[in-house]
Amino acid sequence: MNSPLHKHRVVIVGGGAGGLELATRLGDSLGKRGAADITLVDKNRTHVWKPKLHEIASGSMDMSAHEVDYLAQAHWHHFRFRLGELTGIDREGREVRVAPYVDDEGRLVTPERAFGYDTLVIAIGSLSNDFGTPGVRGHALRLESKADALRFHARMVNACIRAHAQTTPLRPEQLHVAIIGAGATGVELAAELHRTTREVVAYGLDRVDADRDIQVSVIEAADRVLPALPPRMSAATEGLLRKLGVDVHTAAKVAEVLPDGVRLADGRILPAELVVWAAGVKAPDFMKDIAGLETNRSNQLAVLPTLQTTRDENIFAIGDCAQCAWPEANGGKGGFVPPRAQAAHQQASHVAAQIRRRLAGKALGPYRYRDFGSLVSLGEFSTVGNMMGGLIGGSLMIEGLFARLMYMSLYKMHELALHGPVKVSLDTLARLITRRTEPHVKLH
Repeated sequence: MNSPLHKHRVVIVGGGAGGLELATRLGDSLGKRGAADITLVDKNRTHVWKPKLHEIASGSMDMSAHEVDYLAQAHWHHFRFRLGELTGIDREGREVRVAPYVDDEGRLVTPERAFGYDTLVIAIGSLSNDFGTPGVRGHALRLESKADALRFHARMVNACIRAHAQTTPLRPEQLHVAIIGAGATGVELAAELHRTTREVVAYGLDRVDADRDIQVSVIEAADRVLPALPPRMSAATEGLLRKLGVDVHTAAKVAEVLPDGVRLADGRILPAELVVWAAGVKAPDFMKDIAGLETNRSNQLAVLPTLQTTRDENIFAIGDCAQCAWPEANGGKGGFVPPRAQAAHQQASHVAAQIRRRLAGKALGPYRYRDFGSLVSLGEFSTVGNMMGGLIGGSLMIEGLFARLMYMSLYKMHELALHGPVKVSLDTLARLITRRTEPHVKLH
């Protein structure tokens, strides 16, 4: 599919876990040899692994040690990076259209542009789904991006300082955090906040009593936390959360988010100064039927087993924005690949191989999701999970240090795909050394 006058153009839209890994793999192979032109397009300048956002929000992660600059990554791994947000696809002309990029001061950085492709890969990830719940847009925070996480952290620290400085009694909602959605993000954020808010107060905000004044609540519409995971894992996680003092409300549907709390469908009102919406998953709204491609109710692109979109063989979709069949799910009854980082990682590897097959004129092979289980980190308190459930025909429940090591290994796999073993080993050693001398919670 190459010619002497035209290199095959691969454009990847979205620099999340799957998109950045794919660009790096293709750059190190096809790009380095000059066999294809690889371009990554993203609306941000830097990448942070999305499962780490709850650590940024709570202040327990030094973002500078984990952030990847797209321009630098492109330089070292033989692909191009272009800044901008996808606005449309011209399938006939094989171009993607990208919106102008304007900085925080309102100045134009890049104009509206179009990039030609021979193979296009959509990897734009997902957003939370508020299902039209009143008050969410106006009063709730989300954890969909680095900016969201930093915004929450700033408001959390300011809330603690405000409570310490005021001379009047605390209002009912003050220093209360309500997290709507008890999936992995909500559960992990609740556990991290229990620890980090207490450490923030310990830095001299002595007029705040952490045990008396600070309250974290998790609200879930299903009858258990982590409803997509095995019941044993849900029970163990809920027990740990309650032991930490987190209020857990299951079978509790949110009717409205208020300026100072949450109103449930049964009429109860939970006071809260900070409300986080962490429920539901969907692709961005502009993806609905984009360029005539087939999408589902969650705006995900329908894909074939090869991960090509159903209506255009030149367009692939991977990660959370793809609706990919999983025939082995539910005991062989079928289902769809879940929106997890491990799925994006696997799909990036698969599509990298398929693009090389396309250039060689070979037939493409089907993608098979391999379920290595699920892990949920409760900060320094515990990690719980089920391992290899889809491979051994059962669920191996794990907790404690081994589970925590396995959780850490998921992130190390992502880092290895981006940087290779030498850099990851040196960076890990440096983090271990500096961690012993730096404060555990960041206040900026």
